[in-house]
Amino acid sequence: MTATAENPQVTGLRQQVLVLYLASSALDQRVIGWSTYDGTGQTHPTTGDSDVPPYETGLDALKDGWRLFQASQLNPPYPGHEYDVSFLKHEFFFEKLV
Repeated sequence: MTATAENPQVTGLRQQVLVLYLASSALDQRVIGWSTYDGTGQTHPTTGDSDVPPYETGLDALKDGWRLFQASQLNPPYPGHEYDVSFLKHEFFFEKLV
């Protein structure tokens, strides 16, 4: 079997995932929340383990080599609920294969 990025068992590659919540739907907006997950098992990040975001913006993550693979849908609020407090809706998922 040949080694490819699509087959991490052959190459030894593992996925790291970075979830950034931005102030708006634009990638150049500031990060207001984040989570990280390390498929290599070398680090064990947990929620709230840092007061400083890993990047200032989503664009900074792209510049550092993270690949964007999902952005949240832009759904308008239901009429009359424009100011309800709920989940963080500008969620972006990034990955690195290491």
